Amino acid sequence: MSDKKIVCFGEVLWDVLPTGKQPGGAPFNVAVHLHQLGLSADLISRVGDDDLGTELLDFIELKGLSTEFVQRGKTHLTGVVKANVDDANEVTYKIVQPVAWDYIQYDAALEQLVAQADMFVFGSLAARQAATRETLYRLLEHAKFKVFDVNVRPPHYTKEVVKYLLEKANLVKMNHHELAEIMAWFGQETDKPTAMQWLATRFDLQAVCVTCGADGALLWTNNQLYRAPGVAVEVKDTIGSGDAFLAALLKGWLAGTEPGEALRFACATGALVATHLGATPTFSEAEVAELLAAQVA
Repeated sequence: MSDKKIVCFGEVLWDVLPTGKQPGGAPFNVAVHLHQLGLSADLISRVGDDDLGTELLDFIELKGLSTEFVQRGKTHLTGVVKANVDDANEVTYKIVQPVAWDYIQYDAALEQLVAQADMFVFGSLAARQAATRETLYRLLEHAKFKVFDVNVRPPHYTKEVVKYLLEKANLVKMNHHELAEIMAWFGQETDKPTAMQWLATRFDLQAVCVTCGADGALLWTNNQLYRAPGVAVEVKDTIGSGDAFLAALLKGWLAGTEPGEALRFACATGALVATHLGATPTFSEAEVAELLAAQVA
């Protein structure tokens, strides 16, 4: 699997929690977890030419990722998000703007990187401002397989942008709240299996994945619905759990793993991360397998 290359595009930032600040941003978290699962991952992002930016670059390298495609800008500060973790299972965010990752600049090196990758992972948050959105749209034209991690954060998205990204995607992952909202835009059924099948048909998607928190996840692919139950754990916080879930699901997809098995592994990976504080705790595949085995026992 180490020969498979995935590029993650978008925000890298500091999550400011009551306990202090921690590195985060969905694309960054996904890249870290992909790396931990044995895949080659690159991050396209931008930080400010400030102390927080320097700290982030150091942390990215500490996690074993390259900073080659993380730009540094002098005009905007490094991204910061204030996270409210009063409810450990439903974290809410106040996302500062504009910041450095709103201004990711297009260049030929990024185009080449994306064109050569097996997968290109992106979300809707990075598309909130014109500069980064334009770069994303241009890069999408060169990607072989496009993974849209919906990740809508009010008020940082529009229906038009989300619809456009759905049209460009091959695989889409969202949570059950996002599924219900998107289906309401189209006046369609919000019943999950029906909605997922409709989305796959409407946007010509190879796969639609919906996470349901403690209730596990659903995956629609090859005209078939797969279900995986939630994995019972003692939750410290859910920051980064969905990103770990996505990384594990993509690993299974690239390896050609049976979809139901890949979904179960992804649920266990997300659950394992929720037993730690922060978005990118260190873990091994053996720990995920152990957690899965404990569920069966």
